[in-house]
Amino acid sequence: MIKVGILGAAGYTGGELIRLLLNHPEAEIVFANSESNAGNLVSDVHEGLIGDTDLKFTDEMPFDQVDVVFFCFGHGKSEQFLKEHSIPANVKIIDLAQDFRIKGDHDYVYGLPEINKAAIQKAQHVANPGCFATAIQVALLPAAKMGLLKKDVAVNAITGSTGAGQKPGATTHFSWRNNNLSIYKAFTHQHLAEIKQSLVQVQGSLDADIDFIPYRGDFARGIFCTAVIKTQTEGSDIVAAYKDFYKEAAFTHYSDKAIDLKQVVNTNKALVHVDCFEGKVLVTSAIDNLLKGAVGQAVQNMNLMFGLDESSGLRLKASAF
Repeated sequence: MIKVGILGAAGYTGGELIRLLLNHPEAEIVFANSESNAGNLVSDVHEGLIGDTDLKFTDEMPFDQVDVVFFCFGHGKSEQFLKEHSIPANVKIIDLAQDFRIKGDHDYVYGLPEINKAAIQKAQHVANPGCFATAIQVALLPAAKMGLLKKDVAVNAITGSTGAGQKPGATTHFSWRNNNLSIYKAFTHQHLAEIKQSLVQVQGSLDADIDFIPYRGDFARGIFCTAVIKTQTEGSDIVAAYKDFYKEAAFTHYSDKAIDLKQVVNTNKALVHVDCFEGKVLVTSAIDNLLKGAVGQAVQNMNLMFGLDESSGLRLKASAF
């Protein structure tokens, strides 16, 4: 059994991670750390787990008792935490924040299995991709492999309110979000850097811009993304390339039919579909932002790091109705 510790366990990602690990056949949660909730039942905060566990939050961090630690911190906190605390060298780390996603003076492997599976299997430390980044990358990576990203790519993606975290804010509370739609961080979203990094990795270079417009959606979870690529490449060749790119991917699947969000919510799947027009390609992708966009992918990475079946603990059915 893989012994697991969770830091920042009281938020949305922490709750979803606990839900997955409680049902994982090869994992055992040793501690779920939350200083503000120490001593409280996990199910008092993550109420969907009532009846599933008697686990309590703790303010302790017994790293010597675990094999892997998940960082479910807000962005910018992981690097600071590691400066202030010592984690044994044999303990693997999977960081869900953005602190180590960009290559630099660290040994974190970017945890997108669709392009880095072999490196993840050998990694001691993994930087889990962002939610928007995952949805956009699975839409664009096959095109990048074909060398099609020569002109600016227009990307629009809409996310559920859980993408903003559990702490209520002006743009997340129900009375504002309900029956509403808005954009934010147009052309400047923090996930663009990791998206471009992966596209360069696959295509070799990237002179085009990714013109990304994020939307806040009137729903709780999921990301639905569209990307427009300008190319004169034959449509049948593009479709064939997308199918080939994902033919061995555990959770990313090409769909011959148009996709919708409910096909992926509550799963670790990413679905991709291509429509070809004269001189343009419309790529649609969809993921659950909390699962394939966060903790589902993190558990997928844990499975790879420990030599398990990639899909272990992640065989989840979509909330299709």
